Parts: sequence; C-alpha cells; structure tokens
Amino acid sequence: MNPIRSSALAAAVAVALGATSLPALAADAATEAQLRKMVELQAQQIAQQQQQIAAMNARLSALEQGAPAPADAATGTQAQVAAAVADTRQDDDLAILKAQVAQMAVKGTGGNGNVSWRKGGPEFKSADGSFTFHPRGRALMDFSTTRGSGYDDRNVTGTDFSSVRLGAEGTMGALGYKVEADFAGNGVTLKEVYASYDTRIGGLPTEFYLGNKLKDRSIEGATGGTTTPFMTRNAVASVGGMDSGFFGLGLTTKVYGDNWHASLAVTGDDAGNDSDANDTIAYLTRVHWNPIKRASGFMHVGGWYWYENLGRDVTSINKTSPVALGWNGEVRISASSISDPTNDHAWGAELGGVWRSGWAFAETTVRTINSSTEASRDQKASSYSAGWLLTGEKPGFSDRSGVWGTTKVLNPVTDGGWGAFELAARYDDYDYTDTARGGEGDAWTVGVNWYLTNWSRLMFNVVHWSTDNKVGSYRGPDSGNTVGLRAQVVF
Repeated sequence: MNPIRSSALAAAVAVALGATSLPALAADAATEAQLRKMVELQAQQIAQQQQQIAAMNARLSALEQGAPAPADAATGTQAQVAAAVADTRQDDDLAILKAQVAQMAVKGTGGNGNVSWRKGGPEFKSADGSFTFHPRGRALMDFSTTRGSGYDDRNVTGTDFSSVRLGAEGTMGALGYKVEADFAGNGVTLKEVYASYDTRIGGLPTEFYLGNKLKDRSIEGATGGTTTPFMTRNAVASVGGMDSGFFGLGLTTKVYGDNWHASLAVTGDDAGNDSDANDTIAYLTRVHWNPIKRASGFMHVGGWYWYENLGRDVTSINKTSPVALGWNGEVRISASSISDPTNDHAWGAELGGVWRSGWAFAETTVRTINSSTEASRDQKASSYSAGWLLTGEKPGFSDRSGVWGTTKVLNPVTDGGWGAFELAARYDDYDYTDTARGGEGDAWTVGVNWYLTNWSRLMFNVVHWSTDNKVGSYRGPDSGNTVGLRAQVVF
C-alpha cells in the first residue's frame, strides 16, 4: 500500500475512533451504515485537502520552474483515496466497532445505548428507548453496640442485615413495573410490587400505581431506607405510621407541577396479609410546595393526612418505637396498649429546605386512635435534622417529590476520587403520655456518611437516648448511648 493510501486509511480510522468530535456519533441512534457513510465522507474531505495541497504544490512549482502543474494530480490523489477506502472495507468495520466502544465510554452506555451502568447495575434499553429492564438489589449490613443503660439487658452488641433485597423494574412505553422481595431476618417479604402508568392530566405529569407501594407519608416515611441521611427513620415516620404499615396494596396517584406535587392513595393491608378478616382500608393524601426555588437551593413546605378504618382482626394497638438504631429491640418507648380500636387518623407538617451543600428539615405529627371501649388517645412526635456535604455535593433531596433520593457524588472512589462526606445531626421527641401508662423519650443522633459512589456508602451514627416507660421490663427513667455502623450497596 503506497504512502498516500496509508495516509488516507489512517485518517479514516482516526476519524472513526474520534467519535467525540463528530456530532452524529454523539446521537444514540447512530447506526453502522451511518458510521460507514461518515468514514467515506471524511475520506472525501481528505481527498479535497489532498487536491488543494496538490494544486498549491503545482502552482509553487510553476512559480519556481516556470512549468505548468500536472493536470491529473488531483484526480490521481482522489482515485488513490477511493482505492484505499475500498481495499480496507474490513478495517473500516473494525473502525466502526472502535467508534462505538468510544461512544460507550463517553456516554456510559453500550450496544447503541442499549445498556447503562449509571445506576450501579445494568439497565437494558431497546433501540427506541420504549422498553427498559433494570435488575435491582440492595444489601445493608449493620453493626450496633449499646452502653450506659441502667438495665444490663439493654446493653447489647451485635451485627445484622437490616435489609437484603432482590428485584427488578422496567418500562414498556408509558407502562412500568417494579418487583422487590426482602430476605432479611431469614424470611421473604414482598415490598414494592406494582404496575404503573405515566400520563398527563391537564398538561401536568401524572403517575398511577396499582399494587403494593411505599406510602407517601411524611418526608422520611415516604423515603426508601437506602437514602435517608441516618441509619433509621425519624420519630415522625415511626409515631405517625399507620397500623397497616409503611406499604399498602391499592391505588396511588401522584401529580407534579413546576414547584409542587400532590398524591392520593386508597390501600388495604400490604402484600402477604392474612385472608381470614377484612383488610384495614386506608385513605392517604400528601402535598408539598416549594415557595422558593433557585439554582442554589429551595424551600420545602408540606403536609399530609391519613385515615384508617381498622379491620376486625385489629383488637388492640400497642405502639413501641425503637430509639437505638432499630437493631436493639430492647431500647423502645412504649405507648401502652389501646384495646378495641375502631379507626385512627393522623396529620403531619413539614418545613425545611436545601441551600447549596446544606439542608435542614423539621417535621411534626399527631396520631389519634379511637376505640369502642375507651376514650380517644393522641400520640405525638417531632423531629429536627440538619446536615452539610463537606465535599461540595448537592443534598440528594428531591424538590420534585419531597423525599430523599440519591446523592450525586462529584468524585467517586471508582474514578480515583475521595467520594463525598456528609455531617448530619438530628433530634427526635416521642410523646405517648396522653395514655395513662404511655411513655415518653427522646434521642440525639450525630452521623457521618461517606458516599463512595452514587450507589454505595458507609454510615456512622452515635445516638444518645433517654426513655421513661410506665409498662414493660424497663420502667422509669433510663438513658444510654448506641453506636452504629452500616455498609450498604444498592443497585
């Protein structure tokens, strides 16, 4: 192969490999035929440049020697370039493959954009983007130790998988689905299992969910356990919870505006409930609004309400809230049993915001339980929390749905960075004293979060708690300290 042909071939391959310099190669819909056409186009451009060089050389020769330039110089060059492209058709296919690999590296996708690894696991997507499939999973491994209690049985140390889930989610055009099962505690429990439909009503994005879904109730009550800034949800999420649980099998609708969202749900018991009695039917609504929304941050105002018509199988309600990071079940605040409940309801209020790398939120709730044999009882809780990302990331709080989401790490450890570091603090207050033998307590929590990547983090929590129970094995004032560590991977 002569030097001109070699130069043309090298230039054609270089153009194919330089995918980031071609606007067409940045498009997800680039096909092999289009890539081949681009290579040929670049070959033609090379030929034109060779023609110009040849013409300039001819004119220079004419000036220096007084002789005309050869008339077929440009034509010969173009023929040689065309021959080089034709002779290297197989090499051209290799160049196309390399260009596609380069495109994968730039966009984090492969197979013409059909596979993405940006969520920590593979997400498969059809060529037109209408169909997706994403295997899901999580593993939350905890260590906890408690010291300082006046009761030796409360001073325990141990390890646990607080959550181990496997599942999948995907879309089929406007339709979607999600299936998750939790294997923690050596048992299998269905969590979110639903079908969804995305549409627009009155020009506003609207989502419908049919199945078992996490209820939209309070900030941390509506947040998945892998994105809350602390190892356990706050007091409002615990005390303001329904008797039917965090999940409910039924219909949920969410509508989104530019700076607000609203939800409405009607659910029964969660998946796996017994079939020997009527379900507890729950009605739930939540609204949030961002009166201030800027590039540097936003203000969050929210509220929610729910009502439950309790099933006949609910013969009593005996609320106990864990305050020592969940694993230590001995450190709880007892509300005392309320017999023969007929219905219950609760309301909650939310206030807070995000500014640059900082965040702060306050929540409160009151739950009222009505009984056929005794007076109505109120259970109350308040939570106040704040945090700061030391490495400059934006907090992972969603101004669209008003819940905690993924923190986007600027320099993940997989790219040679330090990850993201966050300091956080929280105060929780529990008040069950409206019942004659109801207890009360509080907890101060300080936490350090190290986000290695968008889907993995290490957590360190220190909790100073106090309880004053009127019933149970640990009556009277008591206090202690609990230290917890968590390693989690989510995809």
